[in-house]
Amino acid sequence: MTAPAFARDYRLTGAESGPGFAHAEWYASPVPRKRMKELMKRSDRAGLIDFGLWAGLTIAFGALLIWVWGSVWAWPVALVYGVLYASGAESRWHEYGHGTPMRTRWMNDAIYQLASFMSLKNPVLWRWSHARHHTDTVIVGRDPEIAFPRPPSLLNWALNLLHVVATGKEMWKSLRLSAGLLTADQKDFLPQSERPKAFRAARAHLGILILAGIAANLLGSWLPLVLIGGPTFYGSWLHHVMATTQHAGLAEDVPDHRLNSRTILLNPVFRFIYSNMNYHVEHHMYPMVPFYNLPALHEDIRDDCPRAYPSLLAAYREIVPAVIRQQTDFNHYVRRPLPAGAGPTPAYQRPLIAAE
Repeated sequence: MTAPAFARDYRLTGAESGPGFAHAEWYASPVPRKRMKELMKRSDRAGLIDFGLWAGLTIAFGALLIWVWGSVWAWPVALVYGVLYASGAESRWHEYGHGTPMRTRWMNDAIYQLASFMSLKNPVLWRWSHARHHTDTVIVGRDPEIAFPRPPSLLNWALNLLHVVATGKEMWKSLRLSAGLLTADQKDFLPQSERPKAFRAARAHLGILILAGIAANLLGSWLPLVLIGGPTFYGSWLHHVMATTQHAGLAEDVPDHRLNSRTILLNPVFRFIYSNMNYHVEHHMYPMVPFYNLPALHEDIRDDCPRAYPSLLAAYREIVPAVIRQQTDFNHYVRRPLPAGAGPTPAYQRPLIAAE
């Protein structure tokens, strides 16, 4: 695969927008049909256990924060509460947005709406944005969720490790959407019929934040904002540290998730917060497999995929030099070696746009 030696146009309505890989055959590691049906099976019990544990811990630490507010213990308790609230919600809006954890649809939708507010993501806009991300993963001019365009901004990356830039962007989106405004890129993937829903959702989110602000003013305390809305700003960092590894520095414009996504191995606590999204090759290859079945899917296809990274640190040891090099070398990307006997990458290649 070749890449242009010039900065590319990542806009969905720019010079490199087009049909994407809609007609390409994306590679999928072979899994027996019977086994795949088992892996794709949804379970209210499994979903409720995960949600109940996450919600229970979040509520418990929120109550503890109220109890110790005003003391020195409020700082560490707020840190744990913020990570549970925000980083936990960041992964769960994603999972329940896919509709795969629960067998009962309304349960998926209810948790999706809750987690979307807690991560300050518009539930309508992001549902359609993420659908496009899965259809055209890291396809320039098609994927609205490419976090590391070449050349990537090192300043934005550093700030985003604390989720500063991303949260600010989401608030700006909410303000624009609440005013009934869409960008050209948003109009590209959000159907006309869905736009009023996105506007209403943005207004509802902002309304809740305003009420939290009023409560803080009336009580003369920051506590209401530290409990509601605020955690998204100070507690999303852990999710973003993990999520940065998903695609950064990898190949663009290739219909093979083994080459544009990463699987890394994490400890059980991080996996719980992250909803097993560390198995990212598996998730993109088979997005209808619930997150609680991704470890089993990983075992089934591991011999057909690049070796999983043993830790976050191992992934960052590869990502950091790659992103730095991409500042001047737009052709550079991390090439993930496939194991001997692995299935071949599809030959289809999207035509590149010539430099003007």
